[in-house]
Amino acid sequence: MPFDGARAWWWMALAVATAATLGSLSLSGIGPLGWRGLGYFPCELCWYQRVLMYPIPLVVGVALARRARGFAWIVLPLAVAGFLVATYHVLIQANPALEAGQCYVGSCVGGDLLFGGLVSVPQLSWAAFLLVAALALMADRAEAAAAG
Repeated sequence: MPFDGARAWWWMALAVATAATLGSLSLSGIGPLGWRGLGYFPCELCWYQRVLMYPIPLVVGVALARRARGFAWIVLPLAVAGFLVATYHVLIQANPALEAGQCYVGSCVGGDLLFGGLVSVPQLSWAAFLLVAALALMADRAEAAAAG
């Protein structure tokens, strides 16, 4: 079977979106394999980001299984909208005065949950949405190039 660049990009997007989904479930207490997770409660902005991220592994996974083409138009709006919400979340973290009641829990913005002491949950979400959007664009370009 010849190398299919578009499918490779989509597999990478699936890996990133699945990792982000399992990571957020683990943080809030619904971990993989029945693990109770860390018990963090998501704020309103975290919920919006979850609503936008959780369908992505399903859409990409089903499309890969069916060998579908041209489904970037489904993934990109979810990834871009999630990226925008995550950008606002990161801005709130950097400048709490911008917060308007969405982060009522505060653990994600307050900085008490940092990975490696450097990266916060909103920053991880921002990076995941950015990566998924970039990988979807790369896959779409590869599909267009293969089509002619």
